[in-house]
Amino acid sequence: MTSLRGDHTDSLAGQARARYRRILRFAAWHLLVTWWFELFLPRVGLRRLTERNRARRMQRFARRFHDLAVELGGLMIKVGQFMSSRLDVLPPEITAELEGLQDEVPPVPFPAIRTLAEAELGAPLEAVFASIEETPIAAASLGQAHRAKLLPGVAEDTGLSSVVFKVQRPGIDTIVDVDLAALRRVGGWLSRIRIVSNRADVPALIKEFAQTSLEEIDYLNEAANSERFAADFADDDRVTVPGVVWERTTRRVLTLEDVTAIKITDAESLRMAGIDPGSVAPVFASVMFDQLFTKGFFHADPHPGNIFVTPDSTSAERPWKLTFIDFGMMGEVPAKTRSGLRKLLIAAASRDGKGLVAAISDVGVLMPSADTAELERAMTGLFARFGGMGFAELRDVDPREFRDFGAEFGNVIRSLPFQLPENFLLIIRAMSLTSGVCSSLDARFNLWDSVEPYAAQLLRDERGNLVSDLAGQAFDAATVALRLPKRLDGLVTRFEDGTLQVSNRRLERQMSRLIVLVRRAVAAVVFAALLVAGSVIRSEDLVLGNLVMIASAVPLLYGLWPGRGTQ
Repeated sequence: MTSLRGDHTDSLAGQARARYRRILRFAAWHLLVTWWFELFLPRVGLRRLTERNRARRMQRFARRFHDLAVELGGLMIKVGQFMSSRLDVLPPEITAELEGLQDEVPPVPFPAIRTLAEAELGAPLEAVFASIEETPIAAASLGQAHRAKLLPGVAEDTGLSSVVFKVQRPGIDTIVDVDLAALRRVGGWLSRIRIVSNRADVPALIKEFAQTSLEEIDYLNEAANSERFAADFADDDRVTVPGVVWERTTRRVLTLEDVTAIKITDAESLRMAGIDPGSVAPVFASVMFDQLFTKGFFHADPHPGNIFVTPDSTSAERPWKLTFIDFGMMGEVPAKTRSGLRKLLIAAASRDGKGLVAAISDVGVLMPSADTAELERAMTGLFARFGGMGFAELRDVDPREFRDFGAEFGNVIRSLPFQLPENFLLIIRAMSLTSGVCSSLDARFNLWDSVEPYAAQLLRDERGNLVSDLAGQAFDAATVALRLPKRLDGLVTRFEDGTLQVSNRRLERQMSRLIVLVRRAVAAVVFAALLVAGSVIRSEDLVLGNLVMIASAVPLLYGLWPGRGTQ
C-alpha cells in the first residue's frame, strides 16, 4: 500500500514537472520568435518585413496559446481570458483571438468528485445529502457543479431543499501552484526585455493575477462575497442572491441554494414567461451601475451564465427579479478610484474628451510623464463620431471605419506609459459584459441613456461635496478667527505685565491694529465661503441656500464692528 501511494505521489510530481516544462517551452519559443522579428531583424534593416507579417504572427501565437489553454485547463484558460482584456498592453490581433476562450472543460468523473467532497465534509455523501445528481450542470477549469437535495433536518434548519453542490477539481491546488510558478518565471524573463518592461510591470501583473486566482479557488471567500453582495441589495426588490448552506461549505466545497431560472439572454424563454426582454436591459444596467458607483463592491464576471431572470408573482410593478450567482470574481472600488470614476462617468456622459483624459490621470492610470495630447485628440474624435450611439446605430457604421479607428486608437493607447490597475480592468470587464448583455436583450438599447442619469446624479453629489468642502473651510476659518485674537491679546498681555520688560505705546497700538486686521481678514474668508456655499445650495434647495447666504452677514458684521471701536 505504501509503495502504491509513493508511486502515485511520484506520478503526480512527474505530471507537475511536465506541465511546468511545457508552459516554459511554449513561452521560451515564442519569446525567441518575438526577439528575432521585433528586435533583431529591424536592426539589420528588415523592419518593413517584420511589419508586413506582424498581424499574422500575432494571430498565430494567439491560436496556439488558445489550443494550449484548452488542452491544459487550470489557470491557462484564466490567463487567456486575462490577456484578452489587456487592451492597454497587447495588440488587438491577440486580444480578439482570445476573447472567445471559454471556461469550459471536460467534466471530472463523479467518483473523483465524491472522494474529494467526502474528505472535505468528513462523511459519505449519502449522510450529507438526501440525493445528488452525478451528471454536472456545469464544468469549468477550476471546479464543477452538481444538483442535490438536502436532508430533511438540514432543509428544515436552513429553509432550503434544492441546492447546487460546487466542488473543486481534484488536484487544482497543485495545478494552480505549478501554473503560477511557471508564470512567475516567464514574468522574470519578460521584465529583462526593455521593450516590454517600458510598457508594463509584468511581475506586478502576475502578482495581481495570482491574487485573483487564489481567491477564486477559495470557496469560503466566494461564500463570504455572496453574503456581502446580498447584504448590499437586501432592501432592493430588483435583486436576489442564493443563500449559502454554511454547514455544507468548506474551502473546496460550496453548497448554495438552487436558484436556476431563465438565463438573462434567453429572449424566447423570457417572452414565454410574459417578460419583455427590452424591459430587463435598463434594470440590469442600473443594478450594475449601483454596484460600481454606489456600493463599491461589484460582480466582475456578469456574463449571461451568471445572471438569471426569476419570475416573481408577488410584485405587481415588476413581476421578475435579477438573480446573480458565482461570486468568485468580485471587484472593489477604493474611495480614491471611485472619485476618479465619478469624474470619468461625468466626462463620458458630457462627451468631454479632455475631461476624460484628466479623469484617467486622476485615477492614477497615466504616468506623470505621459504626453496626453494625442489621447485627448483620440478621445475627442471617438465622442464626435460614435458618442451616444446605440448598438443598432453602431451596426450601420461601415466596419472598415470601426477597424481603422480601432487601429489608430489602439496605437495611441499602447504608445502611452500607463498600465491599468487590476481593479480597473475588472471594472472595464464588468462594463463590457453589461453592455453586451443589454445589447443582446434589446438591439436598440443605448447604454448612454443609462449612463447620463447616473452622471447627472454624480454631478449633483459633486456639488454637495463642494458645499461640504466650503463649509469645512468656513468652520476652520471661524476657529482661527476665534482663537487668533486671543493669542494676540495674550501676547500683548505679556508685554503689559512686564514679562518682556517692554513698555512702548506705539508698539501696543500696532499690535491692536494687527488684531483688527486679522479679524477682518478671517471674517472676510468666512463671509466669502458662506456666500459661495449658499449660492451653490440655492440651486438645489432655495430655502436652505437663502439661510446660508443670510448667515454670511454674521462674519461680515463681526469683521466690521471691532474695526470701529479701535480706529
